[in-house]
Amino acid sequence: MRKALNSVGAMALIALMVLGVNRANACTNVLVTKNASADGSTMISYAADSHVLFGELYFWPAENHPDNAMLDIYEWDTGKYLGEIKQAPHTYRVVGNMNENQVSIAETTFGGRSELRDTTGIMDYGSLIYVALQRAETARDAINIMTSLVEEYGYYSSGESFSIADPDEVWIMEMISKGPNNKGAVWVARKVPDGYISAHANQARITTFPLNDEENCIYSKDVISFAREKGYFDGKNKDFSFADTYAPLDYSAIRFCEARVWSAFRQVNQEDADKYEDFIMGESDERMPLFFKPQNKVSARDVMNIMRDHFEGTALDMTKDAGAGAYKVPYRWRPLTWEVDGEEYLNERAIATQQTGFSFVAQMRNWLHDPVGGILWFGVDDADASVYVPMYAGIQSAPHEFAVGNGNMLEFSWDAAFWVFNWVSNMSYSRYSYMIEDIRKVQKELEDKFEQMQPAIDNTASTLYEQNPKLAEQFLTDYTHNQARITVEKWQKLGQFLMIKYLDGNIHPEKDGEFLKNEYGNPHSPEYPGYDKEYYRNVVKDTGDKLKMKEMPQD
Repeated sequence: MRKALNSVGAMALIALMVLGVNRANACTNVLVTKNASADGSTMISYAADSHVLFGELYFWPAENHPDNAMLDIYEWDTGKYLGEIKQAPHTYRVVGNMNENQVSIAETTFGGRSELRDTTGIMDYGSLIYVALQRAETARDAINIMTSLVEEYGYYSSGESFSIADPDEVWIMEMISKGPNNKGAVWVARKVPDGYISAHANQARITTFPLNDEENCIYSKDVISFAREKGYFDGKNKDFSFADTYAPLDYSAIRFCEARVWSAFRQVNQEDADKYEDFIMGESDERMPLFFKPQNKVSARDVMNIMRDHFEGTALDMTKDAGAGAYKVPYRWRPLTWEVDGEEYLNERAIATQQTGFSFVAQMRNWLHDPVGGILWFGVDDADASVYVPMYAGIQSAPHEFAVGNGNMLEFSWDAAFWVFNWVSNMSYSRYSYMIEDIRKVQKELEDKFEQMQPAIDNTASTLYEQNPKLAEQFLTDYTHNQARITVEKWQKLGQFLMIKYLDGNIHPEKDGEFLKNEYGNPHSPEYPGYDKEYYRNVVKDTGDKLKMKEMPQD
């Protein structure tokens, strides 16, 4: 018997095959341990950034499989069929990137040495994530499953950093294949010390690591010997650096990738992070540490805000240079690098970016039953202009507005959360400094409501779970589906509001969301804000006296 990734999840892979998704060098993860978090939960975040990724919530139900079952593997990025593997006797329910045991996995691609790409392997990085989620009971279990799969079936992808967490432990694992003639991969996994956070963004970050501490660090037996064999390393074992060996830094890796990590660290400990600004600017070779201790405990809302970062308040602030335009837009359309008069320049690459398909903050809480304790705070499109909706680990299906099969990249639908959020965010890019304030009001209103309701939802679901786990799951499903529907409806109304308020470059006055009328019941006269002084000065600098008002000669 042969099965592809089952149920609705298979539809996601078909959609990816049609669209030819490529997320290389595109994503950002933040990892938070129990004693670094405000409530004792563990957390990992993820932004799945791709110009052709349709943002939707993957869902696989728990299933039992016969002894002879096989699982078809398709490359996550392209949909290419890679081969088949043995199916597990039982697979767990998966909601997005979290399973029913509160195990969560995310990734960023670092590529690494191109000659090590193995095009003969079966397991690509995306399939590793979703197969492991269907099989893992803990984070350590997920690491064992992922590394065993690539050892048995080969690793098809290039270098990858994985965030792997359960309610008690948070791990970062980095892996790269060994080339077409060497089956498997070399890898290192390090547990993030309790009380610390970590982050990665498309650049390998594990340098040296303890060689005799299995509680906190595990690695492939040939991770060093393979590097010696290939001529990448000839020093002492204790000095071996995974990142420097398999993914050496260059300026692009620092400015486009490590800069995002730096900005995330800076938001939880500005004093310590600012010491590495010279490194980010390419003026120092002192790398940032893998783990960072926050000055204050980090909440789920804090992590959401990190995912919305554009380097605000730093030397890389994207709202400050001429590229931001008159309305301080913190986005730059691709490509990332460009030439003028024979010189190459760059656009900053922030955590929040316009091409995000979906993002999440996975929160795992060990003091609650798994269906209640796990929350995947899930949003689609640009994280800065999105809303993180709570998707509990115990839900029995994905909400319609976010479900796989409800829309695609080539057909606009008012019924799909992805298109509604893209409609609003793309509208805001034309007048960002004004519109983002209206967007954040509604964003905050919704996320405040989720936060305020959470204790009651947790308590009710926990009480129901003690009576009947299925009742708890149905309650959580109903709650999640209702909040998803309300959120999308609210965002539709927000888009309509923005269209009216900012019609034709004017601002139509309103109070508490109601547009003002004149004494005769007609629309109040709009405001004409024009542009700021800096913009006008640049216009004058460029045009000289061409636009200058002149006095006409008097007779």
